[in-house]
Amino acid sequence: MISYKEKLPDITTFIFDVDGVLTSGEVILMDGKVIRTMNSKDGYAIHYAVKMGYRVLIITGGNSVDVKERLLGLGVHEVYLSSHEKTGVYNQSKLKYGFEDAQVLYMGDDIPDYHVMKMVGVSACPQDSAVEIKKISDYQSPVFGGKGCVRDVIEQTLRVQGKWFTEEAF
Repeated sequence: MISYKEKLPDITTFIFDVDGVLTSGEVILMDGKVIRTMNSKDGYAIHYAVKMGYRVLIITGGNSVDVKERLLGLGVHEVYLSSHEKTGVYNQSKLKYGFEDAQVLYMGDDIPDYHVMKMVGVSACPQDSAVEIKKISDYQSPVFGGKGCVRDVIEQTLRVQGKWFTEEAF
């Protein structure tokens, strides 16, 4: 069996879910508005990956315009909101951007991510993911969702490819 680290050299595209991956999955309701927090180290890693030429996409069932604006501000190529059938969105993205399954690292945390995670080159999840997702993941980050798990997988991938902490970082 091939380890996930042996697959990392092929990765050109990162795809992330939002709630439970880029956020802790907790939702704060304040005067009828949903509030989420994101980890700044995850944000830096996304920005850096884009700067280094990687494609970063988001596929989420959520519909927060604020989340979309934040992620687009980091350089994310596309944010697909209200994506309850993620396989169709994933297949459309493959056609639009021309990548292959083996080139994708997808990080999800719950049942809606399951089918896409079975398709990609490297499937990853945060430590606090659903049991079903942990069972199919090539890599389980030791870090919880919203606490730096995205940074973990991006940094590992770029280190394997010799693109982490290079002169371009500064």
